[in-house]
Amino acid sequence: QVQLVESGGGLVQAGGSLRLSCAAFGIIFRLNAMGWDRQTPGGQRELVARINIDGTTNYADSVKGRFTISRDNAKNTVYLQMNSLKAEDTGVYYCGSRNSRSATFNYWGQGTQVTVSS
Repeated sequence: QVQLVESGGGLVQAGGSLRLSCAAFGIIFRLNAMGWDRQTPGGQRELVARINIDGTTNYADSVKGRFTISRDNAKNTVYLQMNSLKAEDTGVYYCGSRNSRSATFNYWGQGTQVTVSS
């Protein structure tokens, strides 16, 4: 059974930092692309960051230069380091995985709330 378990969310002031973690179970982690999406308070779901199995990354324009996605294949964990947080970064952050047989992300975690106060 696949499980993606996010942690690290919370309340932070604008300009602060948070690091999200996502532990993966039930997948061959090193063979999965991983990523983070977020759902805004208005209900919009948006891509935040992706990391491929070769370590290449891509980011939403709104977070480039502030957020860094990374992975530790030995720990089956993907991270999202978020710096210089803004109020508009507030939302529920979801971790997802995609295996090589799928064009879209197969699985998503339950999400972790990030609230940035201005």
